[in-house]
Amino acid sequence: MRLLSEVRFIDEKLKKAFYKLEESDNSEKQLFKFINQALTNIEENAFCGTQIPNRLVPKQYVKKYGITNLWKYDLPNAWRLIYSIRGGEVIVVSIVLEWMTHKEYNRRFGYG
Repeated sequence: MRLLSEVRFIDEKLKKAFYKLEESDNSEKQLFKFINQALTNIEENAFCGTQIPNRLVPKQYVKKYGITNLWKYDLPNAWRLIYSIRGGEVIVVSIVLEWMTHKEYNRRFGYG
């Protein structure tokens, strides 16, 4: 299924952190480019990531954001972009929750 999406950040703090990456050192600039490309891909197809089974969704996401579904987008260098999809009849909105290293992802989702 391919569905155009509008991408938003969960809050202004995360949005500012994203744009701050662009102004940082080379490794963070590279991460900015990776995330930016992911956002473009998610806009073109909200379901391009991998859906995380509901039983693995961290309770903190449900409690803090009211998340009913969760997706991950694998970034280069073992980074992960975590997002949720909300939709109506007119538009699908992909909401970026955070990005993290693969190690942090494993810890957060109980894999390691």
